Amino acid sequence: MTEPKQSWIEAGYVNEPLPKDIDLKQAIKDLCKEKNATILAHYYTNSDVQDIAHFVGDSLALADQAKNLQSDIVIMCGVHFMAETVNVLAGDRLVLLPDLNATCSLAESCPPEEFAAFKAQHPDHKVISYVNTSAQIKAMSDVLVTSSNARKIVESYPKDQKLIFGPDRNLGGYLNSVTGRDMVLWQGACHVHQRFSVDKLIQLKEIYPEAKVLVHPECNGAVVKLADCVGSTAALLNYAIQSDATTFLVATESGILHQMQKQCSGKAFIPVPPEEASCGCNNCNYMRLITLEKIYNCLKYEWPSIELPEDLKEQCKAPILEMYARNR
Repeated sequence: MTEPKQSWIEAGYVNEPLPKDIDLKQAIKDLCKEKNATILAHYYTNSDVQDIAHFVGDSLALADQAKNLQSDIVIMCGVHFMAETVNVLAGDRLVLLPDLNATCSLAESCPPEEFAAFKAQHPDHKVISYVNTSAQIKAMSDVLVTSSNARKIVESYPKDQKLIFGPDRNLGGYLNSVTGRDMVLWQGACHVHQRFSVDKLIQLKEIYPEAKVLVHPECNGAVVKLADCVGSTAALLNYAIQSDATTFLVATESGILHQMQKQCSGKAFIPVPPEEASCGCNNCNYMRLITLEKIYNCLKYEWPSIELPEDLKEQCKAPILEMYARNR
């Protein structure tokens, strides 16, 4: 591992110039082979990042992969909390995040000190936390969930068990509606899913009356009510693959369109626009910070790395293992 330069630290990533006329994709593949490295990429990253990855998936799938990797180095092409989760699950492997600026608006909407005070106000409640949280929030939780398994895990608790759900108020509200629970909700939100436009979705439904509407449960309730399928990113992809429909209106981060188009030849996927934009797109600006250039440099210099303190890793591991136990 190379000692980071001050310019790298200030930038949050390795900002070294690339060799002239480099074939980036091939160079990354060569470095992965040389260093026994695995690239994991979330569905919301740029399409060229997804294409260079050894595995592409949603949060649950990436966590599953992290548990079973045999490589010496893991490059997490996603956001900061995902790299932390990989660090918890991947043993002593070196975990790299190509750009430390790739944070998460939802995770940042739940400051640890404020959440600790919120939790203290409800001492008889179990804490269910969405995986889109910092390690500090995970350590305060009884169990973690993803959008794939959240309903099953909420329903695994007795009806009389009081529950806190955080940080996403939209996902928590959706879970309350489908489970009949009355969980106390932390009032956080994802900047991407929060801003989908109900009015623009209705307009698209009028233009494409036969289209199926695919919605992530982090969207606000008014958008969710218009959905034909509400689910995790992987669930929306699987629905599109299996459906006889040929046109879909998609209300989640637009990076998933790459996999939908690759795996559903002949079908049309139309992104639902956000409220304030004139374009038909809704991107996570944090995910889009991950580029091939940064992947190459972080693998070459083995920085930035994510390494949590051992005691914090152990505290995070307990609610993660509880998630797997309740999701069987």
